Amino acid sequence: MKKVLSLVAVSAMLSLAACGGGEDEAKRKADSTKAADSVAAVEAAAKAKADSAKAADSVAAAEDARKADSARVADSIANAKPTGGKPKTIQQKVKEEAVKATSGRG
Repeated sequence: MKKVLSLVAVSAMLSLAACGGGEDEAKRKADSTKAADSVAAVEAAAKAKADSAKAADSVAAAEDARKADSARVADSIANAKPTGGKPKTIQQKVKEEAVKATSGRG
């Protein structure tokens, strides 16, 4: 019976030794978690930087479009023909039509 008890005790010690220490595993998990967190932080920072660069590019493009539209409107105004001043009254239009109708008759 003493040999059986010794055999059981030795096998129990070997099985505990084979499982490994809990401290090393916990330390490895903590290290891997820190590494994953730092990688995620770096990726988030890179994404934020890319987003800000994209936003700056879109602002610059909008500003360029605004300047182009402003230049186009200025060119249109500069090339516009004058309208002739004040609009004619109804009496003036009737008088002009009468002159046109009677012109050329002798």
